[in-house]
Amino acid sequence: MRFDTLTDRYLARLVATPLIATLVIAAMLLTLDKMLRLFDFVVSEGGPVSVVWRMLANLIPEYMSLGIPIGLMLGCLLAFRKLAMSSELDVFRAVGMSYGRLLRVPYYYAIALALLNLAIVGFIQPYSRYKYEGLRFELRSGALGASIKVGEFTKLGKRMTIRVESSRDGGRELSGIFLMTEGTDGKSLAVTAEHGQFLATDDPDTIILRLQKGVLVHDAPSFKEPRVLQFVGHDLPIDLPKMEAFRQRGGRDLEMTMPELVVTAHQPQTPAKQRAQFRSEFHFRLVEVATMFLLPMLALALAVPPKRSSSALGVFLSIVMIVTQHKINEYAASVAALGRIDPLIALWTPFLLFTALVWWMYRTIAYVPGGQPIGALERAADKAAKAIVGWIRRLGRRGRA
Repeated sequence: MRFDTLTDRYLARLVATPLIATLVIAAMLLTLDKMLRLFDFVVSEGGPVSVVWRMLANLIPEYMSLGIPIGLMLGCLLAFRKLAMSSELDVFRAVGMSYGRLLRVPYYYAIALALLNLAIVGFIQPYSRYKYEGLRFELRSGALGASIKVGEFTKLGKRMTIRVESSRDGGRELSGIFLMTEGTDGKSLAVTAEHGQFLATDDPDTIILRLQKGVLVHDAPSFKEPRVLQFVGHDLPIDLPKMEAFRQRGGRDLEMTMPELVVTAHQPQTPAKQRAQFRSEFHFRLVEVATMFLLPMLALALAVPPKRSSSALGVFLSIVMIVTQHKINEYAASVAALGRIDPLIALWTPFLLFTALVWWMYRTIAYVPGGQPIGALERAADKAAKAIVGWIRRLGRRGRA
């Protein structure tokens, strides 16, 4: 990215500050919201807390793909708004710099961020999404070594139940232990112990529960009465339940890279329903990236308020428009995934309409003398704000009277 003049470098600094701030704030808000739900999920599954950070790390690419367009939009908009409010924009125009020339730096950012977003949604996000789903699977299956819940009966396999009064060191040091096993031949073993410790063995499918100071009760159909044994130390081997292997990546369209979506969609053996899903997901990602090239023009059109106005309606409207466009793309992709309409029509028609709207707004402010694409909305918002303020003042005077 090369900035040839002092003006370019100045614009680059103006865009960079709100862009980076928006990315950081958006990532923090999305992460905090998801973190609370992940903590609840991990705790309910009895897994180690450290897995929460691994799951959040795998969600960062998804959050970045959502935050980058918003960051680019607000970065460009707030930069041009600052120029307009300080009359610097009028100075640039007076010395012969067109809006097209002023958009050079924002488009440097747009191209770089669009390529980054393409790499994220096209290649990085599918792998991170698969790893995230793999961690969820391992939590549910117990493959992450979930700790035994204190005060509750925990199943270890189909025929073993354990309950402990207290636990330390991540579940490896146990106190107040009760354990019950049942064999297929009717034999049963009940054990109580004051202390216990899990120990690893050479066999990854077997661990040792070393018990201290307890009582063992062994019963079987051939015994006239159960056999009772008091012990100071006793090693009890425990066969870990067989964990089902997690599926291979690519079972879902969200976990496939863009080249994989294209190749799989064009294979003759791919069912028609899946072909529609793969094509829909491919065009959805492509449209989301292509939309970023419209954002600098839209930001400029919304950033410049009418003369003698400091209204921030354009900032609010920019967020509404970009979120609405994203939701329209999501809905169009879901309809196209059902095979009801071709993805080319479902996704690219709204994009072309949005492009026409953005071009009209940019052309109005750049080439129409005195043009203001949201001037009517600005005037309506200003009148509504004055009416609300007047109504509040009248209520205040009536209250004092």
